[in-house]
Amino acid sequence: RLGLERADTAEKALDVIVDLLEKYGQGGNCMESHLAFTYHNSFLIADRKEAWVLETSGKYWAAEKVEGGVRNISNQLSITTKIDREHPKLKEYAKSNGWWDGEKEFDFAATYSYVNTARMTTTKSRYCEGYKLLNKHKGSITSEIMMEILRDKESGINMEGGFMTTGSMVSVLPQQPNLPCIHFFTGTPDPAR
Repeated sequence: RLGLERADTAEKALDVIVDLLEKYGQGGNCMESHLAFTYHNSFLIADRKEAWVLETSGKYWAAEKVEGGVRNISNQLSITTKIDREHPKLKEYAKSNGWWDGEKEFDFAATYSYVNTARMTTTKSRYCEGYKLLNKHKGSITSEIMMEILRDKESGINMEGGFMTTGSMVSVLPQQPNLPCIHFFTGTPDPAR
């Protein structure tokens, strides 16, 4: 929210978020219950001209500029070797912890999450299912198709049960500055409604 408030471009919003991350870190309980549950955050940041994916691990982060096609995030790190911006000590910290040898190509997701990145787009996970649904409609995604994807329960995109999806947002950002941006938000706790 502070990125939206303080920046007028996607990249400037990225700067706002990483500056706040450096100053305050991240944390806090993600649930209202007494169960302590925290996780690191990922962000899709877009304006009319460009889009970024920002993923975090503690105060460390990597950002990927989206150059085309489709891109999604979901409950796991997904930035691998295409890193366009990064925390200045991202690799140094990984090396000092023995997570990366400094020789092989640096893979953010594999290094900071121990995810097998070769399997990331083939396993049955929210990330994989979202990737498949977006690619199925690549080149013809409308706001209605995006809403259908976000309502999808079978894929796990719209979670129910112990962890529930409580809101979704679809934005239409025309590249022509004379056209208005349109934002759709769910008005109920379940995006399927």
